[in-house]
Amino acid sequence: MKKKKRIIIIATSSVVVITCLAIFAGKSKAGGAFQLATVKVERTTLSNSVTATGTVEPVVKVEVGTQVSGIIDRIHVDYNSTVTKGQLLAEMDKINLQAELISNEADLASSKTEFEYQQRNYERSKMLHEKQLISETDFETATYNYERAKSSYDRNLSVMTRVRRNLEYATITSPIDGVVINRAVEEGQTVAAGFSTPTLFTIANDLRQMRVIADVDEADIGQVEDGQNVEFSVDAYPNDVFEGKVTQVRLEATVTSNVVTYEVVISAYNPDLKLKPGLTANVIIYTLERPGILTIPSKALRFVPDEETLKAMKLSIAETDSRAPQGKKIVWQKVGSILQPKVVTTGVSSLNMTEVTEGLSEGEEIILELSSPIVNAPAAAAGGPFRMGPPPRGGGGGG
Repeated sequence: MKKKKRIIIIATSSVVVITCLAIFAGKSKAGGAFQLATVKVERTTLSNSVTATGTVEPVVKVEVGTQVSGIIDRIHVDYNSTVTKGQLLAEMDKINLQAELISNEADLASSKTEFEYQQRNYERSKMLHEKQLISETDFETATYNYERAKSSYDRNLSVMTRVRRNLEYATITSPIDGVVINRAVEEGQTVAAGFSTPTLFTIANDLRQMRVIADVDEADIGQVEDGQNVEFSVDAYPNDVFEGKVTQVRLEATVTSNVVTYEVVISAYNPDLKLKPGLTANVIIYTLERPGILTIPSKALRFVPDEETLKAMKLSIAETDSRAPQGKKIVWQKVGSILQPKVVTTGVSSLNMTEVTEGLSEGEEIILELSSPIVNAPAAAAGGPFRMGPPPRGGGGGG
């Protein structure tokens, strides 16, 4: 049994060796294994794109709060309410603020009376002091009392300004025209503005003009510029494609789990109000769009003819300088049995295509590559790994 297995292994190795020799022998035959693949110069559209995800947001969104603490007395708007600039949104309880206003008005009136009295007394003392009818001490006392009364009056004036402004803050109005997209309080709720301004309402300016804040990976951000066209979709409308433009590439980077991204702002027209704040957008940013330009496969720019292979195919290389000048590239054309180099100027590239700006015309043929078709392999075509004879004509798989 072992002897039989050894014979099978030896026979298999012999078949592999003979097949390889047949393939390499076939390649050495003139024109039997290689052929030149050519391609025509055509006008096409080149495009590159960058994908990202983002969030749909209103262009202008204002959070309306209050600078005074108190109880929400009345609310005049709800979610989705359309409001105009200056429209009343809510009112806070004003009893304490009004009481404070009355108290400060009394303090202001008292300090004003004292100030006016001390002012007249100072003016009399000044006149008498100039005539040396009162002592220096009496004049200094009158001056001190006047300046003290003036400071008290000025302080009460500033306190009154603040109290009146706080009373105005108790009436909450809309700072812009727009739509209420969030209401964070209820009537009777107490809000405290001691350390930070509490948000009562969020108002979006115009939901027909939206924007997408997309997070673009650091590897792609170098291709993104203002004005580039954008297409995006949202899960809420999977069959709809929305359009926009890049309006801003923000410079601050965001690092999440060691992944660096940059925010790109994309404008989006929303006439049907389909786009809602907070939707997740799947974004395609077209970083390159060149329609109707002359293009060739990039592979053709890398083709370098091999003299020995061409000689076996009964072809030759033109006796000219085939080196590309600085900033140029070389492509090859077949003229009869001669391969001639041609200097071209290239532009942008996209995937496997490259723009040609100079050196070629539409419809010209250039060499793409030297292809090597599969050589007839007797063993494989015969239908069995151990068959050494020619393939059967009848299509049968001999045994």
